[in-house]
Amino acid sequence: MKLHRQIPNGHTIKSATISRNSGGSYHISILTHYEIDVKPIVPQPNKVLGLDYSSKGLYIDHTNTAANYPKYFRKMEVRLKSEQRVLSRRKKGGSNWNKQKLRVVRLHEKVSNQRKDFLHKLSRQLAETWEAVVVEDLNMKAMSQALSLGKATMDNGNGLFRTFLGYKMAERGKRFVRIDKWFPSSKRCGACYKINKTLTLKERVWVCEGCGGIHQRDENAAGNIRAEGLCLLGLA
Repeated sequence: MKLHRQIPNGHTIKSATISRNSGGSYHISILTHYEIDVKPIVPQPNKVLGLDYSSKGLYIDHTNTAANYPKYFRKMEVRLKSEQRVLSRRKKGGSNWNKQKLRVVRLHEKVSNQRKDFLHKLSRQLAETWEAVVVEDLNMKAMSQALSLGKATMDNGNGLFRTFLGYKMAERGKRFVRIDKWFPSSKRCGACYKINKTLTLKERVWVCEGCGGIHQRDENAAGNIRAEGLCLLGLA
C-alpha cells in the first residue's frame, strides 16, 4: 500500500471508504475528526489577491501574473486519439479490447492526477502567500457547454482549483471571497468605473470612453474583482 500521509496524533478515525476506479486501482479514503484553534486573520489591503478566470491559462491575477497551467490534456491528446483509434478497431468485449480500454483509461487517469497535483501545489502556494483571495462565483459546467473554449475550460479544472483554495485558506484562518457572477468585471473601467456595454469576448485590449484609459482585458477584470472583494471585506 502507498500511504500518502500519516494520520496525525489527535485525529479520531470516523470512517474508511474503499473505492475502485475504472483503471483497476483501489483507494481507501479515511475520514478523521480533529479540533483546531484557528485565529481569523484580518487581511491587509496589500495582501488581497484578485483572480480573473482564464479558459486557456486557469487565471490571471490583478498584477497581470498568469497561472501558466501546463495543459496536460492537450499534451496527451495526440496519444489519446491514437490509443482510442486502436480501441475502436478491436472487437468489443474481447481480451484485446479490454487490454486496450485499460490503456486509454490509465492515460485519462494520468492526466487527472497531473492536474490535481498541479492545482494542489498552486493553491497551497497562494494560501501561504496571500491573506485573502477574491474570485468570481462562476458556473464552470455551464461555461464549458456554452463556450467554444469548452475543452480548455474542462481541462484546467478551475472549479476544483477553487475548492482546494477555499479550504486551504480556511485552514489558515484566511478569507476566500466569491463575488457575484453577474458583476461586470471585464466591462468596467478600473479607473473611472464606466461600463463598456459593447465589449465582446474577442476584444483583449480596449479603450475606456470615459477616461481614455487603455485596458488589458484580463488584468483589468482581475483588478475590478479585487476591488469588489475589498469592499465586501470592508477594506475599501
